[in-house]
Amino acid sequence: MKRHILLTAILTLFLLPVFGQKYAYIDSEYILSNMPDYTEAQAELDRIATVWQKEIEAKFAKIDSMYKKYQVESITLPDKIKKSREEAIIKAENEAKDLQKRRFGKDGDLFKKREELVKPIQDRVFTAIDEYAKERGYAFVFDVAGSMTIVYADPKWDINDQVMQKLGISAPTGNE
Repeated sequence: MKRHILLTAILTLFLLPVFGQKYAYIDSEYILSNMPDYTEAQAELDRIATVWQKEIEAKFAKIDSMYKKYQVESITLPDKIKKSREEAIIKAENEAKDLQKRRFGKDGDLFKKREELVKPIQDRVFTAIDEYAKERGYAFVFDVAGSMTIVYADPKWDINDQVMQKLGISAPTGNE
């Protein structure tokens, strides 16, 4: 009996502070998608990615053409010229792959451009969240976008619109 009372007392001491804390949640994708500068940045990133992808596809198309021409002519070519053409095709393919990696790889040009265009916007959002949470005394603010899993979220703790207001963005009207 004493163990049961002691266990209950210990659990009460540890859990009591939890019940007094306030929680809220945001959906960063919702907030960002309602920010005109973010949608402009995303559109610019999409435009750049499309240009770079076309550039890379053109290089691979040229390599494909080189290879097909080589296959047709290889029967009649001397070994020295065959070897030279094979090396040219391999070199062109490596250059195209390097360009693809430089543009779209980890820490590539697109990643750097995203950092340049989107990170300042995200920083503004997280600063607004931080300020709002401190003003309202929230212990935690969860982001339901991405991998965060919340089975139930009471709408009274949704602070998306307040964060957007702090950013100077009006919330969309209607069911969007």
